[in-house]
Amino acid sequence: MRAVFGLVLIVGLGLAGLAVYMAKNTFATYQAQVARANAAASQMIKTVEVYVANRPLKYGEAIQAADVVMVKWPVQSLPEGVFKTKEEFFSKGEDTPRVVLRSMEKFEAVLAVKVTEPGEDAGITSRLERGMRAFAIKVDVSSGVSGFLRPGDRVDVYWTGEVGSGLGGNVMSNREVTKLIEAGVRLIAVDQTANGEATGATIARTVTVAASPQQVASLAQAQTTGHLSLSLVGAEDDTIATAIEVDQQSLLGIADAPKAVIQAQEKVCTIKTRKGAEIVVLEIPCTN
Repeated sequence: MRAVFGLVLIVGLGLAGLAVYMAKNTFATYQAQVARANAAASQMIKTVEVYVANRPLKYGEAIQAADVVMVKWPVQSLPEGVFKTKEEFFSKGEDTPRVVLRSMEKFEAVLAVKVTEPGEDAGITSRLERGMRAFAIKVDVSSGVSGFLRPGDRVDVYWTGEVGSGLGGNVMSNREVTKLIEAGVRLIAVDQTANGEATGATIARTVTVAASPQQVASLAQAQTTGHLSLSLVGAEDDTIATAIEVDQQSLLGIADAPKAVIQAQEKVCTIKTRKGAEIVVLEIPCTN
């Protein structure tokens, strides 16, 4: 009996030790899994729901509720001007939609700069900033940069015409000059379209620029008195153009002819006397 009891005791102790070992391994595995889960959670990217296009959207389309969808977007790479709630995007209700100003691809974030305010159309009035006015400039193939102008581009405006030069208000001669009158003016429409997504060159007859009232007055006067030409500014160009004026003489390097100096003649006063049949002229000091 004692042998059997001892054997049972040894087997029991062995089973208990095995159970403790297995429990310890299981607990260690669980702790490792929990640690990995915590590490993954700490590295998880925070997201926020924003509106994106549910299909390709083109310029001038009204955005309906079925055209947009909410998706999770990483907070660290969130673009400026996104819409996070239905109340923001459809602020006046779904019956008053926004209109596309710039084309968007499917799943592209809908930004405030790419759409109008609710109920507005895609006309040029939606592109005018506070205090700015729209002004149309007549162009042709040469003055309009061969048709490569697009809404959203910036241009320098040059005036070519005749100016007079004189003294005391009396015009002596006219000379033709070309002068930079406005720099970095933004185009908001070409002919009758404000869509900047068009491809290919189109010869326009008019372009519309956004300008302050003072600039509008200057451009109107310049367009009436001479010929306007546009020069396209690079997309990444942030330089400021200085005052530029060129005439034919400076273009060809011709120096101005020296002006003739007219010397004032000394005034001579005389008196005539008669000596018999002869008349004698005598110089006398001038009294006035």
